[in-house]
Amino acid sequence: MNDARRYLEPTWRRPPGVHALCTLKAAGSFAPGETGQRARLVEMMGLPGSPVWLRQVHGIEVADLDAVDVPERIAEPLVADAAVTSRPGVVCAIQTADCLPVLLAAADGSAVGAAHAGWRGLAGGVVEATAAALRARIGAPVRLTAWLGPAISAAHFEVGDEVREAFLATDPAAAEAFVPNERGRWQCDLYRLARNRLARLGITEVAGGEHCTWTEVSRFHSHRRDTAGGGAATGRMVTLIWRAGA
Repeated sequence: MNDARRYLEPTWRRPPGVHALCTLKAAGSFAPGETGQRARLVEMMGLPGSPVWLRQVHGIEVADLDAVDVPERIAEPLVADAAVTSRPGVVCAIQTADCLPVLLAAADGSAVGAAHAGWRGLAGGVVEATAAALRARIGAPVRLTAWLGPAISAAHFEVGDEVREAFLATDPAAAEAFVPNERGRWQCDLYRLARNRLARLGITEVAGGEHCTWTEVSRFHSHRRDTAGGGAATGRMVTLIWRAGA
C-alpha cells in the first residue's frame, strides 16, 4: 500500500503489529480547519478507523486513549500534545509543520504513543511524559523504541537565548544542540535534543531524524518557510501510529 508520493513510513525495526506513517505534502493538509481532508484520511491511508485528533497547545499533557470514549473524542478533540493507547485499531495522530513528531512503541507491540515535540514541549518534558504514560500502560519492564519524524533542521531553526536557557535549566548537556550564529542567536537541533532526552530515559533504539521540513519543499509543509516574509499560513502533515486489530 505504500505510496511514496503521499506518505512515508518510519525507518525503524517495526514492533510486531504496529503500523505508522507520516503524510507528505502531496496528500494535502490536515490542519485543524481542514475537516473535509481529515474525513478522507481513513480511506486515503487505509486506516483501521478515524484518528483521535488533539488540540495541541505546545504543552506536555498526554491523552490516555484507553480511558476515553474514542468516537466521542473523534468529534471533540482532546486538549493534549501526546497520546498513548494499547487498544488495537485506535489511531494516535500528531499534526506538525516544523515541530518534531515523536513516535514511541513497546518493543513487543503491546502499546504505542505519539508526541508533538516543538521546542516548548521538548523543554517542558512532553517526551518524558509520553514515555511514562506508555510504561504505566504496559505495566511491565518492556523496552521502548522511538522514531523521530520530519522536523525543521538545525540549519534553519534559529532561536533566541530564552530557548537555549529553557533547556540548560534542566539539562546542561543540551548545550551541544545549540550553535551560535553571526546574528548573536542560536541554531537549534531539535533532533539532538530529542535523542538526548530519550537516552536519559533509557530509550536507545531511536530511528529517523534525517529530514528537514524547510529544505524539502516538495515533500513537507513548513511553517517557518511558508510564512516567511508574511506568507499565508501553511498546511500540516499528520503522523499516525496504531496497533493492528486482533
